[in-house]
Amino acid sequence: MRLRLDIAYDGGGFRGWARQPGLRTVQGTLEAAIARILGGDPHLVVAGRTDAGVHARGQVAHLDLSESQRDRLARGRDPDPAALAARVRGVLGQYPDVTVIRTAAAPEGFDARFSAVWRRYEYRLADRASGYDPLERHRTTSTPATLDVAAMDAAARSLVGLHDFAAYCKPREGATTIRTLFEFDWRRDDDGILVANVKADAFCHSMVRALVGACAAVGEGRLDPEDVADIRDEGERTSDVKVLAARGLTLIEVGYPGDELLAARAEQTRARRAAD
Repeated sequence: MRLRLDIAYDGGGFRGWARQPGLRTVQGTLEAAIARILGGDPHLVVAGRTDAGVHARGQVAHLDLSESQRDRLARGRDPDPAALAARVRGVLGQYPDVTVIRTAAAPEGFDARFSAVWRRYEYRLADRASGYDPLERHRTTSTPATLDVAAMDAAARSLVGLHDFAAYCKPREGATTIRTLFEFDWRRDDDGILVANVKADAFCHSMVRALVGACAAVGEGRLDPEDVADIRDEGERTSDVKVLAARGLTLIEVGYPGDELLAARAEQTRARRAAD
């Protein structure tokens, strides 16, 4: 039995998603809570492994239950898989920094990681024009400069498409840096905070924070809007692009195809990763 879990968390108190010995992580915290309810050694497979300090409002994971875990779920007060979310929230306690929003039996062929067709992130950046709000400090990065949002938006839109983003990624041996960037734009919200919308098929390590850092340099006037595409095409990381702080980044949503296409999408993604 495979379950889908929809998850949200404040990443400030975690050393990222992935379980690591001796460190507090989102995966480790959730798996420990699930183990208290179902026993065994639960293992969550996630749509996107967020880095230390990165938040999520729309993270997705799946969990394969062993026979004994299925029996314990069935013997619970409410055997419906949807009830597991409330039981996990009960273990996590009041006002936790991570929660399971919902749980459900996963459709046939569903894989939280490999069935996904896109991920959407949001980055929040306060500047001199918006001012600093201490109540927003855990999810918003601040800069003392006044930023030109129109120039930043033009720079962001110039990066959309299928490209090699090696210049905006922290390299990992054997991992491809070719990605399809579906959307990238900037706006100011009602409070004047600059908000980036970034949507791609997948992201390589630190890619979003490097992309928004390049746009911030444009907003400050240190780079021209056309420079960000030139940097991308040169394919080399540069000191002109600063990787902005994790606190401003939130995983907003993960997109999946229709249920009848889930298995085919997962197989296609696995084959492409193997080829890379």
